Amino acid sequence: MSSLTREKLAQAVALVPRSGADLWLTFVRETSAAGDPALPLILDGGLTWQSALMVSATGDKVAVVGNYDADPLIASGDWDRVVPYVQDIAPVLREELAKLLPSGGKIAVNMSESDVMADGLTHGMFVVLTKILDGLPYELVSAERTVMALRGIKSSEELARIREALSETVTMFGDIASFAKIGVTERAVYNHVHALAKERGLGFSWDPHGDPIVNSGPDSMIGHGIPSDTITIQPGHIFHIDLGLTKNGYSSDIQRCWFVGDSVPEDVTHALESVKRAIRAGFALLKPGVQGWEVDAAARASLIADGYPEYMHALGHQVGRVAHDGGAILGPKWERYGNTPMIPVEEGEVYTIELGITVPNRGYLGLEEMVVVRADGAEWLIPPQESMPLL
Repeated sequence: MSSLTREKLAQAVALVPRSGADLWLTFVRETSAAGDPALPLILDGGLTWQSALMVSATGDKVAVVGNYDADPLIASGDWDRVVPYVQDIAPVLREELAKLLPSGGKIAVNMSESDVMADGLTHGMFVVLTKILDGLPYELVSAERTVMALRGIKSSEELARIREALSETVTMFGDIASFAKIGVTERAVYNHVHALAKERGLGFSWDPHGDPIVNSGPDSMIGHGIPSDTITIQPGHIFHIDLGLTKNGYSSDIQRCWFVGDSVPEDVTHALESVKRAIRAGFALLKPGVQGWEVDAAARASLIADGYPEYMHALGHQVGRVAHDGGAILGPKWERYGNTPMIPVEEGEVYTIELGITVPNRGYLGLEEMVVVRADGAEWLIPPQESMPLL
């Protein structure tokens, strides 16, 4: 097992009580087809048969897995017990639970109404599990708070890997600026990034069909759009890139803008300063204990005070193994976000701070920065964009 997996498995022990539980159970099968997002945090590789990975609040780590899945877990040395089975997981799992929780108790499983990254238990596996536990003194509860914290609070190794991904992203933005010229299509820029990423052994932080997002001018798709084969970079355009790269299993998510022309016009300068000011309003408030909606509200109020419409999304999300890594968000109290804007921010979490303005006849001016939460506030992970370079 990797040193990173050992870090996260040890971290999980202390986080089990956050779910009000005595034990955390990750219950999976055929993970190459339908993997639980929490599984890579505590296990290298995949599992085929029905498998139960258990971490107790007292520190026990027990895996009940199919016979042919057992050897890698045994070889890792990081599970107190690896218990293989052949015909039926049910009697073996019941026996191990009786050892771990002899008086019964609460078992946290990966289900969540608000966080997709904590909602890995499929309905079918939930039905199987409830049948196995029928009549036994166990209560199933949501592992949401355990999984959110395990994903969100970054270890030193995780933060180092995020910094590596960011370093590659900064380099790629330089490559984009050198390649992007008047007359080049959005799709050509996208293809250039993909060719360089393949050459450098890098992955993408979200669906590669839409990563990077490439926008040039007022007719480009805003948001999660697809780069156009026909829209070309032209004078007067704002040229905007939203890019996330992965390296060693961890991600970046950064937006940068350029202006196509000899000088930056006043309307673009005004929009840039307003976006920067709003981002800094959120940054200034971001610290442990604050709720995400409060951070979002500060940035939203700043932008509105400058005369621009509010953005139609959350100010920020957590970044880790993927760009949208679940857990608490820096967002408004909208129904679509469930309880995630009301969860207090914690030290060690990594967030984006992002928003933008559509400038008439120019295009979309959006910036996105990444920060890590420290004990006394937020810290930029790379220097934020301060000016509008010319393309």
